Amino acid sequence: MVVDDHRLLAEALASALKLRGHRVLAAAAPAAGAAELVVSRAPEVCLLGTAAPAEPGAFDPVVRIKRDRPQVAVVVLGPVPSPRGIAAAFAAGASGYVRHDERIEGVERAIMKARAGESAVAPQLLQGAFSELLNPAAQPDDEGQRLLQMLTPREVEVLVRVADGEDTRLIAAGMGIAPSTARTHVQRVLMKLGVGSRLEAAALAARTGLLDRVGPFGPTAASTLPAGSSGG
Repeated sequence: MVVDDHRLLAEALASALKLRGHRVLAAAAPAAGAAELVVSRAPEVCLLGTAAPAEPGAFDPVVRIKRDRPQVAVVVLGPVPSPRGIAAAFAAGASGYVRHDERIEGVERAIMKARAGESAVAPQLLQGAFSELLNPAAQPDDEGQRLLQMLTPREVEVLVRVADGEDTRLIAAGMGIAPSTARTHVQRVLMKLGVGSRLEAAALAARTGLLDRVGPFGPTAASTLPAGSSGG
């Protein structure tokens, strides 16, 4: 089964898996109400999408599924996780964690590992999580700051404009760049944030407080940016 708050994403992934020979029992949304369906259908593997793995209650459906159907392997699909997000997923009983921007082959590998009773998570995700847990930053829970440090000043400006609802044409005009360049910047921002759409990027930026750290069209202080960052 494929479960995600965004029905379109769930159905698209389900269709892709069907084309590759997998039997998909259902594609459901939203994720919060899908536990009962998973329990009733009892698939071998459930792919569970989440946009906020570190938020309280994000993995309550996993707890419910594992309690009532312990034989169902749950693989979480989510953004680049914080250490807390990785820990919460596995503490709830998940068998794996796959980034939203992973290729379909990576999702398939996770499915196979989960079905075999193995943990399905990229070594680099675990390495990054354990590194942060063992060497916490001064403010380890500041997700907005962490995300901001991933972006160049130009990308921060693009994100602010996306959050303000500007389309590619307006972004290009406001920044004095070509529409194709603006489109490239937007795609880079989505990739770095680990989201699949502009709406998700805007929601993530607002939820983590990232937008509170920048001015109308860029950072309000150089201290909010990683050392050595430059526009592109």
